Amino acid sequence: MLKGFTHLRCGLIGEHLSHSFSPQIHRLLCDYPYTLTELSPDEVGAYLRSGSFDAINVTIPYKKTVIPFLDTVSSEAMAIGAVNTVVRDADGRLHGYNTDYFGFHHLLTVFGIPVKKRKVLVLGSGGASVTVCAVLRDLGADVVVISRSGKDNYSNLERHADAELIVNTTPVGMYPHNGASPLSLDLFPRLCGVADIIYNPARTQLLLDAEARGIPTINGLPMLTAQAAQAAMHFTGQAVSAEQIEAVTAAVAGEMQNMVLVGMPGCGKSTVGRLLAEQTGKRFFDADAVFTEIWGRTPAEVIAAEGEDTFRRMEHDVLCGLGKESAAVIATGGGAVTRESNYAPLHQNAVIVFMERDVASLSTDGRPLSARVGVEQLYRERIDAYRRFSDLTVRVLDTPAQTANAVLCAVSALSST
Repeated sequence: MLKGFTHLRCGLIGEHLSHSFSPQIHRLLCDYPYTLTELSPDEVGAYLRSGSFDAINVTIPYKKTVIPFLDTVSSEAMAIGAVNTVVRDADGRLHGYNTDYFGFHHLLTVFGIPVKKRKVLVLGSGGASVTVCAVLRDLGADVVVISRSGKDNYSNLERHADAELIVNTTPVGMYPHNGASPLSLDLFPRLCGVADIIYNPARTQLLLDAEARGIPTINGLPMLTAQAAQAAMHFTGQAVSAEQIEAVTAAVAGEMQNMVLVGMPGCGKSTVGRLLAEQTGKRFFDADAVFTEIWGRTPAEVIAAEGEDTFRRMEHDVLCGLGKESAAVIATGGGAVTRESNYAPLHQNAVIVFMERDVASLSTDGRPLSARVGVEQLYRERIDAYRRFSDLTVRVLDTPAQTANAVLCAVSALSST
């Protein structure tokens, strides 16, 4: 961490910032305060003239809006036509820079897929697209921009079936509109990589689709961290090393990642989940309790009155909402894995942990499906789904505290690989 800059007034301006990870990143990079300021378009000029900041980042949709209010604009920002970093000097003059170029270049370095002489489809034609295209072309890629109304658009994608890399620069699939994808990957049999500059959710539907096909993926968090590090250099005059950037990226990913617990009814998911939340500082959600809060009836009541299929449809809606959360521990109901449609919502921001407990130790009290079908039969029906959903399997130990520690160790080991 860079220290000695607590006097600086830093932050981020944009239109909608509730989903931003920038405060966490800058907190780890440096000790200056970093605030989020949401502005309407007609407030941007007054804010820049106000003198209420020393240095700021700028995000959509104001990366072009700020340029007329600046005294100088760096050559790279002029070439790209967008400013995402503004610094006020001692005389009150405003200087604009673009650190997104550095950020996307870092993302490609981390991804490790060469782009030289490869055909790359860049989805979107906005400000982020311009930066991404500049980096790709400088690295020797054959770049094709796909827009809604340009000559290369979503209605004639078949002409680009030979694409080897896709980069999404559109907001399609970004929180809170999770689950949407700009296109189908079935059209591109030669793909060797998919990148999405969105970082919330960690896995957009586009990345989930690629992952399901065994195609390497990367989200926008390395880009966000690297551009923030470059911005911090402009803020403070001190450089941040590549090793520090990677360490901060890993720390933020771990901090914002959900832990989703799956397993048989009665295996202790809720108890262990609360302990995990206490130890990690994450929020805790019991999916069955959230179900009851939303629908006004318990899962058991719905199953008894309307059957399991109705309950599963209602449960899916609940899990879709919970899956959008970040920095959370989520204890699911025992049968959440019986619907394949629950996988993507739970997986998009999470590591999924299967808590496996000896069948003989499982209680059926208050659990209508366990009581009606029998625990052993229920286990046989669900075990394949538990294993298919989960990234990790952790045996339930003698005490909840021991099990929670085992989960934390397993998650940490997975994150370090």
